[in-house]
Parts: sequence; structure tokens; C-alpha cells
Amino acid sequence: MLFVIDVGNTNMVMGLYDGERLVQDWRIRTERNTTEDEFNLLVSGLFGGSGIRLSEVTATIISNVVPPMGSILDAFCRKYLSRAPLWVDARTSAGMPILYSNPKEVGADRIVNAVAAYAKYGAGLIVIDFGTATTFDAISERGEYLGGAISPGIRIAAEALFMKASKLPRVDIIQAPDHVIGKDTIGSIQSGVIFGYAGLVDGMVRRMRREMDSPPKVIATGGLAPLMSDVAETIEAVEPDLTLEGLRILYERIS
Repeated sequence: MLFVIDVGNTNMVMGLYDGERLVQDWRIRTERNTTEDEFNLLVSGLFGGSGIRLSEVTATIISNVVPPMGSILDAFCRKYLSRAPLWVDARTSAGMPILYSNPKEVGADRIVNAVAAYAKYGAGLIVIDFGTATTFDAISERGEYLGGAISPGIRIAAEALFMKASKLPRVDIIQAPDHVIGKDTIGSIQSGVIFGYAGLVDGMVRRMRREMDSPPKVIATGGLAPLMSDVAETIEAVEPDLTLEGLRILYERIS
């Protein structure tokens, strides 16, 4: 089976593929100070809970935006899976032209999302990933990675508000309030953060559309994508497994 790993600043998403079928997936916290042995214990526990053995893994592909995790995961793969992993970067974009001024600057996760989205839709796209940062990536109808935009993630923005405004309580951003006009502090914070970000998303999408040759389809992924798709007017579809699917596609094309 193919073991796919996407390392983000906050969470790490992992999946196991048997051919094109996603057998199992997990989302765990990114721990920068772990060791390859500790990571093995974690993965072995997750695999064992799903009735899967490490020996069933035949290949591994990783996208990583957290540099300290690189050596840890490489050591884990070599020691416990008996093979080095394949790493995603601009050189492994599997035929998708990267039209950034410096292609090496494009995050591996953004490349993976772009490849997966274009493979599924085959059209001009704007891909929005709601992670630690909220990223917007534009793909032309010819399958070129055009570039995009990066803004602070929703949880980062909310946390900054709680830290800097001493009288405001910490509020979970898990669902949109019933009304934009809040009737108490919690409702006002939820409205400002969630509907405010919906406005950011819709505004960015409309501006990006004006710079693209043809009207793009707008899709979203990431942990908060389902929430934001309910309040943002421009999101047309949510693809929860986009990054994992992109890793699978890239591995098949490269190997």
C-alpha cells in the first residue's frame, strides 16, 4: 500500500491507499520535537487500531512545509519502512508548469492541491485551503499553476484577537452564528471572525477571477472548509481528501 503524508504547521494528515482506494486516513498534531522512534510508536498504534501492519506499506510520499520534520520522517521511513520516501517539491509537480517567479518558493501542499484539483476537474480553478494559513491557488484551464495568495488562517486571526484584547473571551470557531448582528460578546466575535473571513474569501475570489482568462471553478479543502462553504458565496465544492489524493496522483505519475 502507498503511505501518503502531508505535514502542515498545525496538523499532519496521513492516509493509506490500496491502488486508487483510500483505505484509512488520520489527522494528528504536528510535533516538531518528536523522534523517528516516537513517530514509529504513534504510526504503529494508528495502523494497529485499523488492523494494518507497517509491513504492508510498499512506498511513501510526503509533502512537508515544516523543515524540522523532514529529517524525522526520512529517518522513520528508512529505519521502519526500509525505504526512503519520495518528497514533493516544484521539481516533482508531474508536468504541471509552475509559473511562480521562483518555483522553489511554492509550498509542497499547494502543489499537491493544484495537481489533485486539476486532475479531477480539468478546468480553470481557484483552490482555497483553510489550514494554519488560508491559501488561494489559481490554476489555468491549460493546467498551469499561476500563483495565488496567502492570508492568516482563521484560527490564527482569532487567537491574535484573544491575545491582544484582554477583555474578550476565547471562543471556539466551530459554527456560524444565526445572525451577523451579534447580541452578545461571543456571538459578535463568532460573527466577526466567520462572516468576516467569508467576506475575505469572496473578495479574494472575485479579484482573482478578474485576472484569469476563463471563469474558474472554486473549490475548498482543509479542516474548516465545510464551515466556510456554508457562509462564503463563491465556494462551489468541498474536497476534504484533496491533499491526500494529490499525493497519490503525484506518486503514480512520478514512479
